[in-house]
Amino acid sequence: MGNKLSGKDLIKLGFPKNNSINIALGQINRYRKREKKESILTEAKEVLLSPEKFEGHGTWGKVAEGLIKPVQVRMHQLKTTRVPFTIFGENEIDEQAKFQLYDSLKLPISIAGALMPDAHSGYGLPIGGVLATDNAVIPYGVGVDIGCRMSLSIFDLPASFLKGKDHQLQAILKDNTKFGMKETHATKADHEVFYKSEFQDIPLLKSLLPKAYKQLGSSGGGNHFVEFGVVKIDSPLNEWKLEKGEYFAVLSHSGSRGLGANIAKHYTYLATKQCPLPKNVQHLAWLDLNTHDGQEYWLAMNLAGEYAKACHDDIHRRIAKALGKRIVVNIENHHNFAWKEMVNGKECIVHRKGATPAGEGQLGIIPGSMTAPGYIVRGKGNAESLNSASHGAGRLFSRAKCKSTFTQSEIKKVLQANDVTLIGGNIDEAPMAYKDITKVMANQTELVEILGTFTPKIVRMDR
Repeated sequence: MGNKLSGKDLIKLGFPKNNSINIALGQINRYRKREKKESILTEAKEVLLSPEKFEGHGTWGKVAEGLIKPVQVRMHQLKTTRVPFTIFGENEIDEQAKFQLYDSLKLPISIAGALMPDAHSGYGLPIGGVLATDNAVIPYGVGVDIGCRMSLSIFDLPASFLKGKDHQLQAILKDNTKFGMKETHATKADHEVFYKSEFQDIPLLKSLLPKAYKQLGSSGGGNHFVEFGVVKIDSPLNEWKLEKGEYFAVLSHSGSRGLGANIAKHYTYLATKQCPLPKNVQHLAWLDLNTHDGQEYWLAMNLAGEYAKACHDDIHRRIAKALGKRIVVNIENHHNFAWKEMVNGKECIVHRKGATPAGEGQLGIIPGSMTAPGYIVRGKGNAESLNSASHGAGRLFSRAKCKSTFTQSEIKKVLQANDVTLIGGNIDEAPMAYKDITKVMANQTELVEILGTFTPKIVRMDR
């Protein structure tokens, strides 16, 4: 008896000669490789005798499912007709993004869809795409950066607080923010999110915990930023305890870092294996929420969302501490996520990939670019948009196109003209890469009401 567990060992135990053996070997090789064969066989015997006891278990749950009610893997075809949908700001959106939405509307699980006015093409669902599905979640409908979100903290300080403090505020941003793949804070912060049971119960998450701990309070590359600027409040809410006027504020944009990226990669792979689709729509593979993997992804996705929020909270805490000032209002929202929501009287999974939740009365932030204002908004609860709005201005030029179109000196000129200081930032994030945010906002007046604006002044991004 060699020390490596084989299918023969499991057949000897009495496992049926079906896919449950492959599932068991896969799970053991992935998560239990270093353990003694004997102890694994003892556990496997227990699973075989009482699979129902192991439903939802990190390593054995999938094997138990294979013994009780195996997942049906079969080729799915798209329907010939599309489910109902609405496109906002249609004339500003590229054709490819529309076609990506049209494909998603033909999935057998789709209930309804919408496209936001900042939409552009992506993988799977287009960026700015919203899709409601029946008891199924599409990892690429949520996106790779799970829980990518905005967070705005307003201080009870006048906008004039910025005057003459350029060097001091730049230093605070440099010292208290970390960007990209390598930078992390020297002094780590603890957070209650690390003590959630999912980090212990789901083997994949357990393996990602050390990295998540290390990366807390850091931001990714690309279009992620932390910036100081001026908030102008036109319609204050009573609970803010702020008058109309202009205030000093900090705005951040980032997501769930390596944790979310690894979750997305792992469960997208499982979805494509379990849900074969025609090649052109393979990115829209889904996980049924009644399956072990579907349930596990749902838990992992929600954890990644909480972790993304924890990262923003840590960034804002560090900055407030460095300023020696108190935050009076914080407004925040995810824009890459899936939620359980009612659509036409039925509970659905609503995917928003690059879209802001805009249910009635819901607050959110829609950023422009580093030289354009962002907007503090309150949702109007428009059913046609599935209670959603745009997540920003949306790209006009792809990242590759930016590199061949713009130069650093052009970017410098635009920044100077707008009185914006930039720390880091690549050509692919040039202000000119984005659509006109005022046009985008004009195309969604029926989705959100504008309460105020945020104008960036000192911007920090990855180099």
